[in-house]
Amino acid sequence: MQISDILAEKRVYADIKADTKRQLLQVLANKAAKSVDIDERTIFDALLERENLGSTGFGNGTAFPHARIANAKKVKAFFARLSEPVDFEAVDNQPVDLVFMLISPEDSGADHLTALASISRILKSPEACKKIRAAKKTEKIYELLIK
Repeated sequence: MQISDILAEKRVYADIKADTKRQLLQVLANKAAKSVDIDERTIFDALLERENLGSTGFGNGTAFPHARIANAKKVKAFFARLSEPVDFEAVDNQPVDLVFMLISPEDSGADHLTALASISRILKSPEACKKIRAAKKTEKIYELLIK
């Protein structure tokens, strides 16, 4: 699975503003709802439920909130670069400014795991993260993500 299979440029957001983890998840759920035709509250609740199991704050200023949702038709990714980092209860206790969100159908076992692995490779790369943080335009961020 390629990142371009699950992430469209229109689902890449630069300079998102949020003061808290909860507010960030709400903003992302709102944006996702418009793209996946699922109620914003359903997405938000699913993301929050997953976060309650343990933070998806990956470390190095990155987070990877994800959820499986019954009404989702296929795996879709969303990417947000925040204008200011927020506390995401990350494993390294560092604030987060790069967020990859994944919404998958409830029964998408292998596809969901493959997507998680593909995205984690990007988030684990300090060099990739540095380039994404330095990118001036959404188009450039997208280009870096799908490399």
